[in-house]
Amino acid sequence: MDTQLINELKENYGIVFHDVNLLEQAFTHSSYVNEHRNMNISDNERLEFLGDAVLEIQVSDYLYHYYPNLPEGRLTRLRSAIVREESLSKFAKECHFDHYIMLGKGEENSGGRDRAALLCDLFEAFLGALYLDQGYDVALRFIQTVVFPKIEAGVFTREMDHKTRLQEVLQKSGDVTIDYRLVNEEGPAHERVFTIDVYADDQLIGSGQGKSKKLAEQDAAEKALTKISEK
Repeated sequence: MDTQLINELKENYGIVFHDVNLLEQAFTHSSYVNEHRNMNISDNERLEFLGDAVLEIQVSDYLYHYYPNLPEGRLTRLRSAIVREESLSKFAKECHFDHYIMLGKGEENSGGRDRAALLCDLFEAFLGALYLDQGYDVALRFIQTVVFPKIEAGVFTREMDHKTRLQEVLQKSGDVTIDYRLVNEEGPAHERVFTIDVYADDQLIGSGQGKSKKLAEQDAAEKALTKISEK
């Protein structure tokens, strides 16, 4: 097993596997197994199956409590946005998992290390391995560190109102004064472009543009949410 991966997991997430074989299996793609049949190793597909279920219940439970007034349909759409292939592959890359996946030569040469479906499966397999090795609560702490902050910052809520979402994020811990200020408008009457800055307690947190003041405010709120998620 790559010692650099072991060190990164310990340093970044406080995770030390009891059974390193589980961790190794999570990072073993079927293409690698097919090219090393004499090694008697297993790929990560069964762990992926388990991790998918663990992730879904953790995200569902979190969304249910974090959005107490959100109807079932919107909760379902939001969960789908979080656990979809594109999102999970980004989480895998943010965790540097793409550096450590063991691939067969053919898969490696065809760009498998950057393939979204493969990285999505890898993220789920890691979560499944972590769940088997240390239980639900440790797996949950990992998701709380990697996934939930993005939810709170509104990264997955494109279908939701960005201004409302920004208000929810900023006022979660108390009252915050949010102010949208028009700073510029330019262009002919039929193609006006408005620039809006958004402030929280007189501190600039985002700037946006749009063909109307309302659209510019939404853009400013979305930019502010993005900045918050990157902190």
